[in-house]
Amino acid sequence: MSAIPTLTLNDGLTLPAVGFGAEKLNGEAGVAAMVGAVRNGCRLLDSAVNYENEGAVGEAVRRSGVARAELRVASKSPGRRHAYADAIATVEESLRRAGLDDFDLCLIHWPNPSRDLYVEAWRALIERRRRGLTRSIGASNFLPERLDRLVAETGVAPSVNQIELHPYFPQEEQRRANRERGVLTQAWSPLLRANALFREPAIVRVAARLGRTVAQAALRWRVQLGVEPPPKAASPERQVENLALFDFALTAEDVAAIATLARPNGRLRGQDPARYEES
Repeated sequence: MSAIPTLTLNDGLTLPAVGFGAEKLNGEAGVAAMVGAVRNGCRLLDSAVNYENEGAVGEAVRRSGVARAELRVASKSPGRRHAYADAIATVEESLRRAGLDDFDLCLIHWPNPSRDLYVEAWRALIERRRRGLTRSIGASNFLPERLDRLVAETGVAPSVNQIELHPYFPQEEQRRANRERGVLTQAWSPLLRANALFREPAIVRVAARLGRTVAQAALRWRVQLGVEPPPKAASPERQVENLALFDFALTAEDVAAIATLARPNGRLRGQDPARYEES
């Protein structure tokens, strides 16, 4: 497997160009899956308060045998904890549950526009970083105008914006907006929450031509778009497969073929950040 490149964020933190999603990896089985991912070469564990597995994440870090400084651990604060004091306390409790001294990256999980407290949550993240509880701070599911509001009201830009992004919903305009603001795009649900993608003839043909799996073709597509994907995989075979993305490349024709899968609104669950509210 080729070495995984690193990406440098606007605040200087480096992330591997592909990570590992920890959603639904709970308990001892979750710890084992994450330990396996790290031992198979993953260096970024992407978690969240609402995944309810911070203890498993911390235990995986300790059991992995890899030095903490070589790993990147990310968490996300939930919508119900946007008020400033709540947002400060949330990361403190998250670290206690994980048994870690700090996170590498903390994000606001959703902006929850009807509450209109996401700027308070952002100020809390800035304070978390000042206090050394996290090395970098970012957003998730933020539209361009909300990124701009964060900067306008605090002078601090997110380092990352994690958004829904997959061949059915490539988010070209949002990716461009992130890039213009110096914000790295991460993708959630990079391999979808169902197997429909694996049956799409367009991407199946690309994968067959390359001698790769459909998952690898789909993940490489994101990498070539300048997006960092954190796919989830419990099995060692899939973990290795999802990291082996840097010894091949899609052609322009391959990218065009995958582009035909895009839909006007390909969101998987209709979670439009203009309206969606996370608890």
